[in-house]
Amino acid sequence: MERNGHAERVQDLERFASLGIRAIRYPVLWERTAPDGIDAADWSWPDERLPVLQQLGVTPIVGLVHHGSGPRHTSLVDPAFPAMLAEYAGAVARRYPWVEYWTPVNEPCTTARFSGLNGVWYPHGNSEELFVRALVIQCKAVVLSMQAIRAVNPAAKLVQTDDLSRTYGTREMAGIMDFFNERRWLGWDMLCGKIDEEHALWGYLLESGASAEELLWFKANPCPPDIVGVNYYITSERWLDHRVERYPESHRTQYRGIAHADMETPRVLATPTPGIAPLLQETWDRYGLPIAVTEAHIDANREDQLRWLLEIWNAAKKVQQNGADIRAVTVWALLGSYDWNCLVTECRGYYEPGPFDVRGPRPRPTALAAMMRELASGRPLSHPVLQGQGWWRRPGRFLAKPVATSTAVADIGERGAFRSTLPQPILVAGATGTLGHAFARICKRRNLACHVLTRQEMDIADPASVEAAIVRYKPWAIVNAGGYVRVDEAESDAGRCMRENTHGPTVLALAAIRHGLRFMTFSSDLVFDGSLARPYVESDRVAPLGAYGRSKAEAERRVLDADPQALVIRTSAFFGPWDEHNFVTQALDALAAGRPFTACADQVVSPTYVPDLVDACLDLLIDRESGIWHLSNGAAMSWAELARRACGIAGVDPAGLEERRGADLELAAARPAQSALGSERGLILPAFEDALVRYLHERETGIPSMPEKQEAAHYAS
Repeated sequence: MERNGHAERVQDLERFASLGIRAIRYPVLWERTAPDGIDAADWSWPDERLPVLQQLGVTPIVGLVHHGSGPRHTSLVDPAFPAMLAEYAGAVARRYPWVEYWTPVNEPCTTARFSGLNGVWYPHGNSEELFVRALVIQCKAVVLSMQAIRAVNPAAKLVQTDDLSRTYGTREMAGIMDFFNERRWLGWDMLCGKIDEEHALWGYLLESGASAEELLWFKANPCPPDIVGVNYYITSERWLDHRVERYPESHRTQYRGIAHADMETPRVLATPTPGIAPLLQETWDRYGLPIAVTEAHIDANREDQLRWLLEIWNAAKKVQQNGADIRAVTVWALLGSYDWNCLVTECRGYYEPGPFDVRGPRPRPTALAAMMRELASGRPLSHPVLQGQGWWRRPGRFLAKPVATSTAVADIGERGAFRSTLPQPILVAGATGTLGHAFARICKRRNLACHVLTRQEMDIADPASVEAAIVRYKPWAIVNAGGYVRVDEAESDAGRCMRENTHGPTVLALAAIRHGLRFMTFSSDLVFDGSLARPYVESDRVAPLGAYGRSKAEAERRVLDADPQALVIRTSAFFGPWDEHNFVTQALDALAAGRPFTACADQVVSPTYVPDLVDACLDLLIDRESGIWHLSNGAAMSWAELARRACGIAGVDPAGLEERRGADLELAAARPAQSALGSERGLILPAFEDALVRYLHERETGIPSMPEKQEAAHYAS
């Protein structure tokens, strides 16, 4: 909450209510509210927020401990933890007696694994004994907390969350696989009073240090959830394989002395599992209690976030129609999350957006927010990218040799209004340029239908040619990735430069308006004169120094005058792994070969990694963003410094680098001394150093190295 800003933004609650949600899991965290005891509790934060939710018609589901151990003076293996949490729970209930729904402890079984067995979170245990101890203590804390809450409000209801996992594997892994598939129910089973001498894991629990007395206490004091809250991730379903040599080193492990590979199923099974639907049915068959999907999130590009939510929603509706009491689907997390790709064990600054993206002056609604409103109101789903399949169902998803299994594949349900086998494409102008090539590659990787056209296929400055292409391909969006790029030659060829860079984008914008299409075009840092001593932001006045900059500035004006919903991307100083003509590649090639290389030392720019740029542009286009955006990898440096930093990371001797002043290079077009790009709308590209490392990796290996777009080991077994 501190990192995403919600701790200080009560107005977020109105943003949440605008999504059409009827309930929200909301924290009144023990360690934040009463770290030094009930008498010293600071209630000001929940006092302000919980009544606002009530006034907005949003029911709070109050959480007290979320993947943590409460205040510093206790822990998940402290015998006093249950009574202390219950004392806090009773105090919260007395302060807010109208609150009906509660989650005293989030994901007790998963937290017990990570804290007691896997050593990831405090108290960093690595034994079955500590896993079982943490699980028993958390479940007892839930029972005692609900008793304390119901002493105040007898109608209070328990929403008990945990990961809804499932493990598959080779026959040789059947013993461990069956054990994991029983272990996943332990938290809910304890609360429901299902654990006794007949339970499949009774012996395991006793062997791991639990006493018969404390286990049977749950049978004598049952506290079944009023709603079973199931959390489901792309990593929730696992494949165990004894043939470790088939798998990457990072996915090899052992359990009880048995070496094996542990992979998320989409990365290895040739036939994908059906997904969450049969797991929901299994939960209903086991407990017969109302169910809610309490977390539905995937760390992915925007279209796959939409596809994931739709798949979860359709599965929940299908199981509901088959007779199960499915109450809700929860979109997690509304403000995105930080550093879950390392299980929040480090502060790497890795951010996953959700329905809102907080990397700007205020939370920005993404396409997920629009989809939530459509689902909540029953309106037809409107986004064309839903026509494609998510990465977890596409060819090319594998990290190991695909395994053919007998896993039954069920229909995952209707896909809204989208059944076409020919999804609407994005139309991209500029097939022969750096950006055009990048859009073709990345759209293919992201399973976004697109057609990248040459000038012969669509002349952007010819209205008839543009109209014919639109009629032929029937796109939902047009991206202008082409244009005149020779900055110095533009001084003597201004007519052609204006045709390609100004008139062409205007023609495309007008055509997009006529056909109701989204439109995106690219501008440049050269629309500025360099007079500012700081990086330029979107609202700064343009004052180009040369013909190329004038063509771009005039294009911005005409396009946005014609279509205020158009998206104009200013960017600069491209580098990337797929062409040999960008500055970084040329510098490294020359200096590595011992040849001299000249770079300007007094012109400051913002380097931009082309794959990151295209990914961000596609996300913004899918989000239906508009206006001017500045996109770069954030760092301001001279061309000479860019070359030196690239050499440093690549291990190339920069001795041959010749640093010159811009005035000595005798270029035809004037350049601004400082045209670095900042942003007042949000810095949404990864950091420059991270981008440079990934550029070098792909250049050397040919294998893309992207910021990890999945939950890593979030729920690895």
